Amino acid sequence: MESIISVSNVSKTYASGFEALKRIDLEIRRGEIFALLGPNGAGKTTLIGIVCGIVNRTAGSVTVARYDIDRDYRAARSLIGLVPQELTTDAFETVWDTVSFSRGLFGKPADPAHIEKVLRALSLWDKKDSRMMTLSGGMKRRVLIAKALSHEPRILFLDEPTAGVDVELRKDLWGVVRGLKEEGVTIILTTHYIEEAEEMADRIGVINRGELIVVEEKAALIRQLGKKRLTLELHERLEAVPPGLDRHHLTLSRDGRELVYTYDTQAQRTGITALLRDLSEAGIRFRDLATSQSSLEEIFVDLVRQGQ
Repeated sequence: MESIISVSNVSKTYASGFEALKRIDLEIRRGEIFALLGPNGAGKTTLIGIVCGIVNRTAGSVTVARYDIDRDYRAARSLIGLVPQELTTDAFETVWDTVSFSRGLFGKPADPAHIEKVLRALSLWDKKDSRMMTLSGGMKRRVLIAKALSHEPRILFLDEPTAGVDVELRKDLWGVVRGLKEEGVTIILTTHYIEEAEEMADRIGVINRGELIVVEEKAALIRQLGKKRLTLELHERLEAVPPGLDRHHLTLSRDGRELVYTYDTQAQRTGITALLRDLSEAGIRFRDLATSQSSLEEIFVDLVRQGQ
């Protein structure tokens, strides 16, 4: 699939000597939803800022739709919509005026029909004549999203777009995101709500301490790095795992009524056959068993822990 953003060997070192990004290489595919995950201070916002032309990089190159972000800044930036973390708006402007003004900043002709479409999609239509100072934090977040969409960008960056907002806005936003994807818009999001990335993203990137640890298709990431759990519902409650079963690294849950065995799906042997044999020899009987896959959140935590 064709790349719409190409980041090559990008580094960022601040005057203090802090190295925020370390030789990042990343290709974002046209029309995909790409989730960039990482703990606070990992470099997510710095990377977004560099691609959007807000932060100066120390080394490397970036192209947006083959436009170099230095030589062809205007052309590259006109393709991008950015929803930042910070709530920065003109307190005295109306919602309609501030969104319309953002469209004009990109040299786009007035298009009231498009502005109305965006405001309605974000449940802002009834607030179009309200001044920004009168809006709640959640409503201001909606306006930031509307501003980012005002000039009909082909690439949308969402930097923690649902942090601290209500459930209704989150649902509205993801509905808008799905609609934009259907229209061919490329979406890059950072989020602390990993379940959102798990539900929405086509690919996942994990960044930690300025380094891109992994970039992979979501399903492949879960398959390759995830582990499976075999949960055994016991006939009788156990106070502790019998010593003879130590080699299986079992854990007790539900107040001793379940045994949980974790295994690697990519290993040649899962160890399940040996486990069941040892359980039988130990006289431990179970009513039922079930398997479950690791969640994206668990994989993320493991990856970050390994990078510490």
